[in-house]
Amino acid sequence: MAKERSERGGDRRDNREERDSEFLDKLVHINRVAKVVKGGKRFGFAALVVVGDQKGRVGFGHGKAREVPEAVRKATEGAKRTLIRVPLREGRTLHHDIDGRWGAGKVTLRAAPPGTGIIAGGPMRAVFESVGVADVVAKSKGSSNPYNMVRATFDALKKQTSPRSVAARRGKKVSDVLRRRDPDAAVE
Repeated sequence: MAKERSERGGDRRDNREERDSEFLDKLVHINRVAKVVKGGKRFGFAALVVVGDQKGRVGFGHGKAREVPEAVRKATEGAKRTLIRVPLREGRTLHHDIDGRWGAGKVTLRAAPPGTGIIAGGPMRAVFESVGVADVVAKSKGSSNPYNMVRATFDALKKQTSPRSVAARRGKKVSDVLRRRDPDAAVE
Protein backbone atom coordinates (compact mmCIF):
# COMPACT_ATOMS: atom_id res chain seq x y z
CA MET A 1 0.00 0.00 0.00
CA ALA A 2 2.80 2.41 0.92
CA LYS A 3 4.52 1.67 -2.38
CA GLU A 4 1.34 2.49 -4.32
CA ARG A 5 0.96 5.76 -2.42
CA SER A 6 4.55 6.77 -3.13
CA GLU A 7 4.07 5.96 -6.79
CA ARG A 8 0.91 8.04 -6.96
CA GLY A 9 2.61 10.91 -5.14
CA GLY A 10 5.50 10.68 -7.58
CA ASP A 11 3.09 10.87 -10.50
CA ARG A 12 1.48 13.96 -9.03
CA ARG A 13 4.86 15.63 -8.60
CA ASP A 14 5.89 14.69 -12.16
CA ASN A 15 2.68 16.23 -13.54
CA ARG A 16 3.32 19.43 -11.60
CA GLU A 17 6.89 19.59 -12.91
CA GLU A 18 5.62 19.08 -16.48
CA ARG A 19 3.09 21.86 -16.01
CA ASP A 20 5.76 24.14 -14.52
CA SER A 21 8.23 23.31 -17.28
CA GLU A 22 5.90 24.78 -19.90
CA PHE A 23 6.70 28.23 -18.47
CA LEU A 24 9.76 30.25 -19.40
CA ASP A 25 11.01 32.30 -16.46
CA LYS A 26 13.28 35.30 -16.85
CA LEU A 27 15.11 37.02 -14.01
CA VAL A 28 14.71 40.74 -14.67
CA HIS A 29 16.38 42.35 -11.67
CA ILE A 30 18.06 41.52 -8.37
CA ASN A 31 18.43 44.15 -5.68
CA ARG A 32 20.87 43.66 -2.79
CA VAL A 33 20.12 45.52 0.41
CA ALA A 34 22.32 45.67 3.53
CA LYS A 35 21.26 46.07 7.13
CA VAL A 36 24.05 47.22 9.43
CA VAL A 37 24.04 45.23 12.67
CA LYS A 38 26.45 44.93 15.60
CA GLY A 39 28.64 42.27 13.93
CA GLY A 40 28.76 43.89 10.48
CA LYS A 41 26.30 43.86 7.60
CA ARG A 42 23.39 41.50 6.99
CA PHE A 43 22.49 41.20 3.31
CA GLY A 44 19.07 40.56 1.82
CA PHE A 45 18.03 40.12 -1.79
CA ALA A 46 14.93 41.11 -3.75
CA ALA A 47 14.25 39.47 -7.12
CA LEU A 48 11.91 40.49 -9.95
CA VAL A 49 10.94 37.57 -12.23
CA VAL A 50 8.72 37.37 -15.33
CA VAL A 51 7.22 34.01 -16.38
CA GLY A 52 5.25 33.12 -19.51
CA ASP A 53 4.28 30.23 -21.75
CA GLN A 54 5.20 32.08 -24.99
CA LYS A 55 1.60 31.57 -26.17
CA GLY A 56 -0.04 34.65 -24.69
CA ARG A 57 0.08 34.02 -20.92
CA VAL A 58 2.47 36.03 -18.77
CA GLY A 59 2.92 37.08 -15.15
CA PHE A 60 5.49 38.75 -12.91
CA GLY A 61 6.46 38.31 -9.30
CA HIS A 62 8.61 39.88 -6.61
CA GLY A 63 10.36 37.86 -3.90
CA LYS A 64 12.60 38.77 -0.99
CA ALA A 65 14.92 36.51 1.01
CA ARG A 66 18.38 36.27 2.59
CA GLU A 67 19.68 34.17 -0.33
CA VAL A 68 19.34 34.82 -4.07
CA PRO A 69 17.94 31.37 -5.07
CA GLU A 70 15.23 31.59 -2.40
CA ALA A 71 14.25 35.10 -3.53
CA VAL A 72 14.06 33.92 -7.16
CA ARG A 73 11.93 30.90 -6.15
CA LYS A 74 9.48 33.12 -4.23
CA ALA A 75 9.27 35.57 -7.14
CA THR A 76 8.65 32.74 -9.63
CA GLU A 77 5.83 31.31 -7.50
CA GLY A 78 4.28 34.77 -7.21
CA ALA A 79 4.52 35.26 -10.98
CA LYS A 80 2.74 31.95 -11.68
CA ARG A 81 -0.13 33.04 -9.40
CA THR A 82 -0.67 36.32 -11.28
CA LEU A 83 -0.78 35.16 -14.91
CA ILE A 84 -2.76 37.22 -17.41
CA ARG A 85 -3.80 36.30 -20.96
CA VAL A 86 -2.75 38.64 -23.77
CA PRO A 87 -4.45 38.34 -27.19
CA LEU A 88 -1.85 38.20 -29.99
CA ARG A 89 -2.34 38.87 -33.70
CA GLU A 90 -1.12 35.89 -35.75
CA GLY A 91 0.61 34.69 -32.57
CA ARG A 92 3.48 37.12 -33.10
CA THR A 93 2.49 40.75 -32.43
CA LEU A 94 -0.06 43.03 -30.76
CA HIS A 95 -3.47 43.86 -32.23
CA HIS A 96 -3.13 47.62 -31.75
CA ASP A 97 -0.86 50.32 -30.33
CA ILE A 98 -1.29 51.01 -26.63
CA ASP A 99 0.12 53.10 -23.79
CA GLY A 100 0.67 51.89 -20.25
CA ARG A 101 1.53 53.64 -17.03
CA TRP A 102 2.56 52.75 -13.50
CA GLY A 103 3.74 55.48 -11.19
CA ALA A 104 6.28 57.58 -13.08
CA GLY A 105 6.92 54.75 -15.57
CA LYS A 106 5.26 55.20 -18.95
CA VAL A 107 5.52 52.84 -21.93
CA THR A 108 4.24 52.88 -25.49
CA LEU A 109 3.79 49.56 -27.33
CA ARG A 110 3.31 49.39 -31.10
CA ALA A 111 2.39 46.48 -33.34
CA ALA A 112 5.06 45.74 -35.96
CA PRO A 113 5.29 43.93 -39.32
CA PRO A 114 6.90 40.47 -39.57
CA GLY A 115 10.69 40.46 -39.28
CA THR A 116 10.91 43.52 -37.04
CA GLY A 117 11.88 41.62 -33.91
CA ILE A 118 11.59 42.87 -30.34
CA ILE A 119 12.73 46.47 -30.20
CA ALA A 120 12.48 47.19 -26.48
CA GLY A 121 14.68 47.88 -23.48
CA GLY A 122 15.71 45.40 -20.77
CA PRO A 123 12.70 44.75 -18.50
CA MET A 124 10.17 45.16 -21.33
CA ARG A 125 12.13 42.77 -23.54
CA ALA A 126 11.86 40.05 -20.87
CA VAL A 127 8.06 40.51 -20.75
CA PHE A 128 7.71 40.28 -24.55
CA GLU A 129 9.92 37.19 -24.80
CA SER A 130 7.90 35.49 -22.07
CA VAL A 131 4.50 36.33 -23.59
CA GLY A 132 5.58 35.12 -27.05
CA VAL A 133 5.56 38.40 -28.96
CA ALA A 134 8.03 38.22 -31.86
CA ASP A 135 7.51 41.63 -33.48
CA VAL A 136 6.97 44.78 -31.42
CA VAL A 137 8.35 48.28 -31.07
CA ALA A 138 8.29 49.65 -27.52
CA LYS A 139 9.43 52.89 -25.94
CA SER A 140 9.87 53.60 -22.25
CA LYS A 141 9.43 57.15 -21.02
CA GLY A 142 9.77 58.44 -17.51
CA SER A 143 11.04 56.09 -14.80
CA SER A 144 13.67 53.51 -15.76
CA ASN A 145 13.08 51.59 -12.52
CA PRO A 146 12.60 47.93 -13.61
CA TYR A 147 9.63 47.43 -11.25
CA ASN A 148 7.78 50.43 -12.70
CA MET A 149 8.66 49.47 -16.29
CA VAL A 150 7.37 45.91 -15.88
CA ARG A 151 4.17 47.07 -14.18
CA ALA A 152 3.58 49.75 -16.85
CA THR A 153 4.09 47.10 -19.55
CA PHE A 154 1.56 44.83 -17.83
CA ASP A 155 -0.86 47.76 -17.57
CA ALA A 156 -0.63 48.20 -21.35
CA LEU A 157 -0.95 44.46 -22.06
CA LYS A 158 -4.10 44.26 -19.90
CA LYS A 159 -5.71 46.94 -22.11
CA GLN A 160 -4.96 44.92 -25.27
CA THR A 161 -8.16 43.67 -26.95
CA SER A 162 -8.75 41.36 -29.89
CA PRO A 163 -11.21 41.99 -32.73
CA ARG A 164 -13.14 38.92 -31.56
CA SER A 165 -13.71 40.38 -28.06
CA VAL A 166 -14.65 43.81 -29.50
CA ALA A 167 -17.15 42.16 -31.89
CA ALA A 168 -18.68 40.14 -29.04
CA ARG A 169 -18.98 43.26 -26.88
CA ARG A 170 -20.68 45.22 -29.68
CA GLY A 171 -22.85 42.33 -30.87
CA LYS A 172 -21.37 42.39 -34.37
CA LYS A 173 -19.43 40.02 -36.59
CA VAL A 174 -15.63 40.04 -36.56
CA SER A 175 -15.63 40.93 -40.28
CA ASP A 176 -17.74 44.05 -39.52
CA VAL A 177 -15.22 45.18 -36.90
CA LEU A 178 -12.21 44.55 -39.15
CA ARG A 179 -13.74 45.99 -42.32
CA ARG A 180 -11.55 48.70 -43.77
CA ARG A 181 -13.10 51.94 -44.92
CA ASP A 182 -13.11 52.48 -48.64
CA PRO A 183 -10.86 55.52 -49.35
CA ASP A 184 -12.74 56.25 -52.63
CA ALA A 185 -16.17 56.41 -50.96
CA ALA A 186 -17.68 59.87 -50.88
CA VAL A 187 -18.09 61.47 -47.49
CA GLU A 188 -21.77 62.23 -46.92
